[in-house]
Amino acid sequence: MEGTSLLLLLCLTSLLSCTTNQASLTVSPSSSQLFEDEFISLTCEDDSSAGWTLRRNTTRRKMSQCGAGWGRSAGSSCIISVTVPWDSGVYWCESREGATSKSITISVTGGSVILQSPVLPVMEGHDVTLHCKTKTSSNLPAAFYKDGSFIRTEPAGHMTIRHVTRSDEGLYKCDITGHGESPPSWLTVTGTPTTTAPPPTLTLPTSAAPPTSAALTSDVAPPTSPAPPPDSGLLHLVFTVLYYLVVFCPYFISTFIMVSLYRQRPTGNDLSVSMVMTPPTQAEQGLEDDYDDVITAVTTEHHF
Repeated sequence: MEGTSLLLLLCLTSLLSCTTNQASLTVSPSSSQLFEDEFISLTCEDDSSAGWTLRRNTTRRKMSQCGAGWGRSAGSSCIISVTVPWDSGVYWCESREGATSKSITISVTGGSVILQSPVLPVMEGHDVTLHCKTKTSSNLPAAFYKDGSFIRTEPAGHMTIRHVTRSDEGLYKCDITGHGESPPSWLTVTGTPTTTAPPPTLTLPTSAAPPTSAALTSDVAPPTSPAPPPDSGLLHLVFTVLYYLVVFCPYFISTFIMVSLYRQRPTGNDLSVSMVMTPPTQAEQGLEDDYDDVITAVTTEHHF
């Protein structure tokens, strides 16, 4: 039983080490769109020393890491001093064990207008501000669009969405008259973190009141918008867990069998089996004497 518990503990520890060391990728400046020739810093943040590496996919190269032809490594950060349009792509952090962070998308444009929107997901219920700007000004009147539909025109060039919900998730862009239109940018909204409620206590109510209409409708969740595009980091994490299961579980099973066989093998304290001759009792000796007399009598009569 002790050997089984130890093996189960080792297996759970291996799985948890693969899934809990998750890094987060932060960007400065925090914008999904950048002008050409700008500065950007990307950092993999994690409490452990897993040795995270920043990687990206672009139209030119796939799965390339910082320092291999682009960017400059500075500890856990990667610095791009001068951005160019082919820096546009998907960025993520990856550890030596193959674990990955959530990916982000950055667009570098050589145009004259960009839409500054959060590069990281926005928490549901928070406020978010979208800035439409040119290389020389950020307070010109701008028209804002969501999923191709016109929203409104803001005279100062920025639009604030109060208490965002999942319905605010979508593809945004802006247009400044006389300067042009920005590339589209996807705004992601995540749900509020849930906490586990304590177990209910058993109490005897003093009076029972009928439920109100507000209580009856409080549990009805509002309709949600379609789910965001799938995250490649989650898929990679699933494959990582399956990989460790396939690699380590046969080892733990074989070790368990060896421990069981070792515990069941015979020891040197086993008693050997021996035969002990006991002397006949008086009754048995009497039966033997009578049997000899009968044999003698039969033999004498035969000779006569």
